[in-house]
Amino acid sequence: MSRRYTLSLAFLGLLPLLAVATMPLEEKPTPKAAPVPAPTKLERKNYTEKVSGYKNEIIDPDSDPPKTRKVETKAQFDMVWVPGGEFMMGSPESEAGRDADEGPQHKVKVGGFWMAKCEVSWDEFDAFWFDETYLKADDTAAKKLGPDAVTRPTNTFVDATYGHEREGHPAICMTHHAAMMYCAWLQKKTGRAYRLPTEAEWEYAARGGKGDSAYFFGDDPKQLETYAWFKDNSPDDDHPKGTTHKVATLKPNPFGLYDMYGNVWEWTLDQYDPDAYKKFAKNALSIRPVTLPTDQKWSHVVRGGSWADKADKLRSAKRRVSDKTWMKWDPQEPQSIWWLTRMDVIGFRVVLAEEEQPELVGLKPKVVKKSE
Repeated sequence: MSRRYTLSLAFLGLLPLLAVATMPLEEKPTPKAAPVPAPTKLERKNYTEKVSGYKNEIIDPDSDPPKTRKVETKAQFDMVWVPGGEFMMGSPESEAGRDADEGPQHKVKVGGFWMAKCEVSWDEFDAFWFDETYLKADDTAAKKLGPDAVTRPTNTFVDATYGHEREGHPAICMTHHAAMMYCAWLQKKTGRAYRLPTEAEWEYAARGGKGDSAYFFGDDPKQLETYAWFKDNSPDDDHPKGTTHKVATLKPNPFGLYDMYGNVWEWTLDQYDPDAYKKFAKNALSIRPVTLPTDQKWSHVVRGGSWADKADKLRSAKRRVSDKTWMKWDPQEPQSIWWLTRMDVIGFRVVLAEEEQPELVGLKPKVVKKSE
């Protein structure tokens, strides 16, 4: 009798182990998914991205309130495959027009990525701006949302184009925050980790794999009119002082990217650090360098020059840094975090990394209204 009792205890002692061994697989905790799926299934070739939204269209303005209907808005843009590689970032001291923050030159390696063939045009930005499926930032309900929520821009108190043409032209005057939020909207719409290019990615793409000369075609700016809208060729009969032009109307660079020089300056992801190049130059090779953006409204780097600039501002290594003066014409208090008043030379384009840098996975806009 006592022997059977001993066996029963042994059996009972095994029960917890048997329970674990027979636990259904679906009951085991599963790891959290990445914030945005990695683009592992994309082939290394160009592709077209399509996005849509819904805006309210007034159909009876005389009714009270005016009757509206939701209308689908559609936009698309082409992405160009840019194979990764190494290059010398910055400019040599001998380069004409060089600024001190373009050096010291340092060797950099970037991974492969897709870059928008053109700067973001108004039809693309409008699909975001007027997408009624997302709250406008100044709506009462939007103000109650957390900092990670995707909202869309407030209205401008002036003409958003500042007299430039709209159809097919680059979107202008948006802040770094607005460009970042556009990317966040794209991520939600497509499930792909679109973002602004890092400074290193932008310069690598602008150079087109063509060494460390001032422009991808060499040091002499005489060929610029073939590739770029700038001070010498942007004026027309309606805009004698110069203007933006339709994207992709001149020749592309060797990677197949249009308007990398001129038309509008382009936001990069990086927060400006005056000592960044000195730090990177201490490395024999800096792999995918970036200065992460913070919650500060200023300062970020734009690249490429604009329709209003002389040739030396369009060089591949040229950097320009945003600051408070870019908002000096904004009479609002506090000033907008969405729009740059009268800075009609600023735009952007997007990239998608083949393998995202760990520090950039899930990166979100951090600027809030109180930031200066």
